[in-house]
Amino acid sequence: MSRLPSVMARAALLFAMVAVIAMPQSARSEPARYVLDQEHLSVGFLVHHIGFAKTLGLFRKAEGSFTFDAAIPAVSNISVAIDAASVFTNHKARDKHLRSKDFLSVAAYPKITFTGTSARPTGSKTGTVSGDLSIRDVTRPAILEVTWNKTGVYPFGAKHTAIGISARTVLKRTDFGMSYAAANGWVGDEIEVIIEFEAKLQK
Repeated sequence: MSRLPSVMARAALLFAMVAVIAMPQSARSEPARYVLDQEHLSVGFLVHHIGFAKTLGLFRKAEGSFTFDAAIPAVSNISVAIDAASVFTNHKARDKHLRSKDFLSVAAYPKITFTGTSARPTGSKTGTVSGDLSIRDVTRPAILEVTWNKTGVYPFGAKHTAIGISARTVLKRTDFGMSYAAANGWVGDEIEVIIEFEAKLQK
């Protein structure tokens, strides 16, 4: 069930590319680097629990960045890493199990990574982002549905330029070797990934 967040995190950066492509020409200049704002980052997931209800979880630690060249336009150097051990579902025993070999196996594979490869606009503020998601040393292609919410000056603090992105996808944890309780349906195979983040323009 943990794989879902994985994509999220890594996916998050790629979403930004679609968002930036939609920026007004006046806001575009030389290639610029954006970094995920860890204070405004949510990588969550939903998975069925014995068919009764869906368990909501998240990853508390993730980082990433990307470069946007408005002249082309194109996004490059997209990289996201999630701390697998930071998984949290508000249940200590379940979180410990998620960190075990049955699921994320965090001792052997401490990071979940996402590397973006391409993006395709589907509307003025929507698009899809494709990339490679790696969980437990298994790499699979992932496609995210992305919505660009806003680009502008953050109204507090140093008033940096920020991009706000929402992304969604659905994954199968068994694709990444996490088959525990999948056959009997106690733990759902499909993982709904929910990603919400802001990224800061680096000067």
